[in-house]
Amino acid sequence: MIQSVWPYLAMMLLAAGVFPALEQRFRWRVFGVLPPIVLTYLAAMALAVAGLWQATPEIQSAQRTIVAQLLPALLFLLMIGCDLRAIVALGPRLIAVFACAMASILAAIVLCYLAFRTWLPADGWKMLAALSGTWTGGSANLLAVKQAIDLADSSLPPVLLADALCYSLWVIALFASAPLATAFDRWTRADARPAPAVAAPRANEPADAGSVLAWLGSALLVGVGAQALAARLPTSGFLTPTSWTLLAATAAGLVVAHTPLARLPGANALGGALLACIVAVLGSQSSFAGIAAAPLFVVCGLAVLAVHIALLAGAARLFRFDLHLVGIASLAQIGGVASAPLLAAVYSPALVPVAVLMAMLGLVLGTGVGLTMASVLSALAPVAS
Repeated sequence: MIQSVWPYLAMMLLAAGVFPALEQRFRWRVFGVLPPIVLTYLAAMALAVAGLWQATPEIQSAQRTIVAQLLPALLFLLMIGCDLRAIVALGPRLIAVFACAMASILAAIVLCYLAFRTWLPADGWKMLAALSGTWTGGSANLLAVKQAIDLADSSLPPVLLADALCYSLWVIALFASAPLATAFDRWTRADARPAPAVAAPRANEPADAGSVLAWLGSALLVGVGAQALAARLPTSGFLTPTSWTLLAATAAGLVVAHTPLARLPGANALGGALLACIVAVLGSQSSFAGIAAAPLFVVCGLAVLAVHIALLAGAARLFRFDLHLVGIASLAQIGGVASAPLLAAVYSPALVPVAVLMAMLGLVLGTGVGLTMASVLSALAPVAS
């Protein structure tokens, strides 16, 4: 049994790296249903429940430190690839499609929480707030919201399972819907104008050891600076020091994204590595204590997806959006940058840059949206008698 930090860290790095490496090497179909990030969490959780390590004070301190220091660094790195000027250049029509998709997701979450809140756990509103973070941004936003609102580790597995299942079903449905585009567009009386041309985001050169270490050092310094700034800012409601830290790190990344430093390769790869490490550490702290809520929360997640689809279809008819843009806008938020460009390529290769930029916009907004939803859902939570 592991009782000290270094063997524990070695296991976390192994758990974080094995599934992304297998996906890259073999492209197994299982990764289309359970993404590597979910498998990383489940593997770390299984090892913890199996008793591979003991939660000694030394290991618990390391877990808290890793999450607290690496999460703001992760958000900073992920923002480096977000070019706000390119996102603004999408034009009013594409921004409107994106906004309708996001609004329908958030409205669906609120409606389904009102329907399910009697049966959900006491922290069900936190679980749905975390889900709103990942369904408007990505996994990093989910972790940021979880940390900011203090969602229990035992409540995270149902959220991840609902996310993975609903995402998989929606991806399949969207890919299968491509032949229905003509009928859908006729029903919505879609505007026949083509989407405005958008330049593809710049691609970084392959990273070397020097650039990776430079980004790692810079990201950790930004995290420390964000924590120092957060300690001086006023707190109220969900604007806790942790919330301020994560928002400040996000803002710092967006600023650096518009400087020559953004051309230094390695930020995206390092960000993906940090994300996997944080997820592994969170999984290593879990137990099966909250797994009983998983089936009900998965049903709730499926209900959210169904309401989102209905609301988005209604918005498409009202504003005459075509199926291609509606599908891309939805998957850019629920699936992120990993899947939206693939769907866009099936529809039209010219829409691939649009899909990437929409996914980036969701990544920028996801943490703030999740915190806002936490405030809304907490106000709707049943009052304990």
